[in-house]
Amino acid sequence: MELYEVMRTTFAAREYTGEPLSDEILYEILENARFAPSGGNRQGNHLIVVREDETREAFIKLLEPAAKRYQAQAKAGENPWNTISPTEVTLDEIQNTPAPMRLMEPYKTADVLLVVTVDLRVVASTDQYLDRIGIISGASIYPFVWNILMAARQAGYGGTITTLAAAAEPSIQKLLNIPQEFAVCAVIPLGKPVKQLTKLRRLPVEQIVSCERFDGAPFTKP
Repeated sequence: MELYEVMRTTFAAREYTGEPLSDEILYEILENARFAPSGGNRQGNHLIVVREDETREAFIKLLEPAAKRYQAQAKAGENPWNTISPTEVTLDEIQNTPAPMRLMEPYKTADVLLVVTVDLRVVASTDQYLDRIGIISGASIYPFVWNILMAARQAGYGGTITTLAAAAEPSIQKLLNIPQEFAVCAVIPLGKPVKQLTKLRRLPVEQIVSCERFDGAPFTKP
């Protein structure tokens, strides 16, 4: 599969056949994904491969409160976990909302869970003084995450980027013996997808790229 095809067809796979993902193939995926860039090439990423059922069950249980909030906010018409628009959903409403299957099931059915962490002592946060949520430090870890998904796609496997674990970071750190200096950035459920999508719905270039200014003319194909 050529690079452009991988880029255009790597989708969020949440349903899996149950076909095993061998350590041999997983190693090949990670061996290629590790060449992702990071700030200053400091390479603060550390990934944990979770296969044991007992650990997985404990992990899933820790994610349920975050999944419940996500579902309660979505049901109320809010953008879940958004920092710009504070939630009006009450704690009781969140607690009484079942954790949605579509969010929880991939953690149960994927052949392996990849827990991605990054060493906060080596990432740059050039937006740390701005009056908004910081996002810049993610540039040192999410290229690695995306490389994993593209490499998995190339190998005939798939997964999705999930971030519910960040809401339970202290508990996840304790469960997996993650040092306090390492942030939990993402969890990737990985397995053989039930369906291999080949056409994704994405906005055209003209809607996401402008010339010279944010409100400039759309950048169009010559």
